Amino acid sequence: MPDFPIVDSHVHLWDPARFRIPWLDASPRLNRVFGLAEYAEHTAGVDVEAIVYLEVDLAPEYKLLEAQWVAELARHEPLIQGIVASAPLEYGEQARAFLEALVAIDQQRIKGVRRLLQNEPDPTFCLQPRFVEGVRLLPEYGLSFDLCIYHPQLAGAIELVRRCPQTSFILDHIGKPAIRSGQLDPWREQIRELASLPNVVCKVSGVVTEANHEHWTIDDLRPYVEHVLDTFGEDRVLYGGDWPVVLNASSYRRWVDALDQLTAHLPDTARRKLWRDTAKRVYRLGAA
Repeated sequence: MPDFPIVDSHVHLWDPARFRIPWLDASPRLNRVFGLAEYAEHTAGVDVEAIVYLEVDLAPEYKLLEAQWVAELARHEPLIQGIVASAPLEYGEQARAFLEALVAIDQQRIKGVRRLLQNEPDPTFCLQPRFVEGVRLLPEYGLSFDLCIYHPQLAGAIELVRRCPQTSFILDHIGKPAIRSGQLDPWREQIRELASLPNVVCKVSGVVTEANHEHWTIDDLRPYVEHVLDTFGEDRVLYGGDWPVVLNASSYRRWVDALDQLTAHLPDTARRKLWRDTAKRVYRLGAA
């Protein structure tokens, strides 16, 4: 367990009675309220200094309402220091109206957007000209882009990052490699290629949910976590809890303990960057 306060750069909150969240219909374990009270309960014993809220793939009609709801929560809960909202970037130039309305909700806390890509059947979806155009708009609004993909989509993601050199990218869940089957390639080489681009960082989150949910071990995770640490380097990796989705495979505390063990050999300065400082820098949460 880190002996200093940490920043959790990947937290979800939801209330299925308030918003339509279609994918929860097939997930009875998660199809209930997960709010700030539940987060406090699940993180008991972990010194969390700040969190970044990540959009939860609501039905399209609720996207702006989601950002408004979380911004209102944040006004009463200082733990929420950043919000990554959903945005329909595939509309290209027409996404401006949405982005303008989005940043107007809370200019202090809305730090980035995510247009979920992992469920798109076309691995080159993100390379459609209008999508690239939408992603290129983000720096004008002071927003970063969270990339949430499965490993077969990495080639397209690499090209998107290349085509948008002024946009800051965060790769969620280390690109969701096939940990369950122990497959390292071509993910390993593609991560190396992605890490060679200066405008992307890697979030060490969602790792246990790509492993065997019932029987994963630290050694199952080790080659994947070590590879992103090696390729991105200590200044470009950041911790994420992926709560409550992590509960499909682990308690919050068990994931924290696993990553703590996997990074125990790092110098104290590198560990502070992973657990705290890099998230504060990347999501512009204040001085690290």
